Amino acid sequence: MTKIICVAGFGDDATMFDALVEAANRTSLQFVPINLPGFGAPFPDRQKADLDSLAGALVERVAAEGAQIVLAHSVASIIASVAARRPQSPIQTILSLEGNLTAEDAYFSGTAADYASPDAFKPAFLDRLQGLAESDPIIARYRGVVANADPRAMWELGCDAYAFSQKNCPGQWLLTAARSAYLYSPSNLPERSLSWLEDTPLPRFELPGASHWASVDQPELLASKIAEALLNLSK
Repeated sequence: MTKIICVAGFGDDATMFDALVEAANRTSLQFVPINLPGFGAPFPDRQKADLDSLAGALVERVAAEGAQIVLAHSVASIIASVAARRPQSPIQTILSLEGNLTAEDAYFSGTAADYASPDAFKPAFLDRLQGLAESDPIIARYRGVVANADPRAMWELGCDAYAFSQKNCPGQWLLTAARSAYLYSPSNLPERSLSWLEDTPLPRFELPGASHWASVDQPELLASKIAEALLNLSK
């Protein structure tokens, strides 16, 4: 079995991969969803939730599982890219599920930088999601999970991801951090990110009609494309 550690995106937790785990029962893939500190896992007062700290937590979990492959959703793609660059990191392959490629991709996490504190940001973010959730069950699920995320963890990660994306190209970090592939529905990406994909050699695999949370609404398609991506990367 090929073991793949699954890391959720901004404010989400391991439950976003439940349907993907079920879909993988008919494949040779073993998906192992994990929670990061503040996002389903304990978040002590002394802990930070910046990219470097979360990357360290990811490296520890991947090593503990004896894995080498990470499926990283959204902003977790940056976390995985930072983690793979760490000395002696076990991460050799990153499967980026609509991960951040350009600054425009931080359309959720990046808004944290507009607020002066966690207590100001989280309620405003939940209000924003509420308006979207009324007509979208996928976002309604997401909002329900975000409601349980630690406010400081969300704010610290969002602010750091925003600052990182202003100074660096997240897609370039992904491309150079490990063997990588990109899984996405073109309709979900901003034009700048689509253009970046077209201009780089990053292997990419389309998920037609999938939402930003393909593991929730298109788990069988996603499992199939992941298997295809891994086969491509092994050549």
